[in-house]
Amino acid sequence: MYYYKLKRQSVTTTYDPTSRTTPTRYRERASYDRDVVHRILDEALICHLGYVNDGRPVVLPTTHARCGETLYLHGSTGSRPMLSAHAALPVCVTATLVDGLVLARSALHHSLVYRSVVVLGDARLVDDPEEKLRALGCLLDHVAAGRADDCRAPNPRELAMTAVLALDLVEVSAKVRSGGPADEPEDLELPHWAGVVPLSVTAGNPVPADDLDPAVPVPPYLAAYSR
Repeated sequence: MYYYKLKRQSVTTTYDPTSRTTPTRYRERASYDRDVVHRILDEALICHLGYVNDGRPVVLPTTHARCGETLYLHGSTGSRPMLSAHAALPVCVTATLVDGLVLARSALHHSLVYRSVVVLGDARLVDDPEEKLRALGCLLDHVAAGRADDCRAPNPRELAMTAVLALDLVEVSAKVRSGGPADEPEDLELPHWAGVVPLSVTAGNPVPADDLDPAVPVPPYLAAYSR
């Protein structure tokens, strides 16, 4: 069973913007509010981890979880970013939620309703066993709240096969685009449909494994699953 307590941290309500987290376009969409950043990271199911390998950029999709002001990233002990992180690994992590399609009268003004977060910093490999177990619990509960206590904990061999990166939430920004299309005034009379098509993640009915005992019920946290 996973059990952990997060340390109490005295933090402000916003992150401090830096030159790297200040956008050059659409600055009005940027947000440094901690609550906005946390809600986006907590809702997104995957993130993308960017780093430099042998002088070339690499971006990998992976799962993540926020534990307080630390972002944990799941990986394999044989993956390149995990091998590189024995020393501090400069990374860029992004998470994006697409909430709708923005269809404009002109091709130029088509867009998306979205919420995104960018985290910059030096990731470290989690080698403390207690922190590693805590991080893996966070990763499981991020996918489905309550799952960490509803499965077998990893054994020593499995722990050795699994790697976790930790990235402090310090240099962070969110970007949010909402609302409908921003058509040019001269295009408003054009006979093209314009507006927003909302999108959302909707869970279907849980499908049991073929070899699952029929007597095992669907846990409540899956029966009412939503993001």
